[in-house]
Amino acid sequence: MVNFFIDRPIFAWVLAIVVMLVGGLAITSLPVAQYPSIAPPAVSITVNYPGASAETVQSTVTQVIEQQLCTSVPRATRTGPW
Repeated sequence: MVNFFIDRPIFAWVLAIVVMLVGGLAITSLPVAQYPSIAPPAVSITVNYPGASAETVQSTVTQVIEQQLCTSVPRATRTGPW
C-alpha cells in the first residue's frame, strides 16, 4: 500500500487535502451542546449567634467574614441581600 502512494504522489497530496478540508468542515459543524456547562464556584456560610439581633450579627460576624474572604480570595465578589 505504501508503494501505491509513493508511485502516485499527486494522488497522495490530493487525498491529504481532501481529508483536511472534510475535517475543517466537520469542526465547524460541531454543536456547542457537546461541551459541558460550567458553573462558577460559590461559597455559602451559615452563622448562628443565639440571642443577638440581625444588626449585631451583621456588624460583628458577617462583615468580618466578608472582609476576610474578599481580601484572601482573588476576584471575590459579594452577592446576597446584605
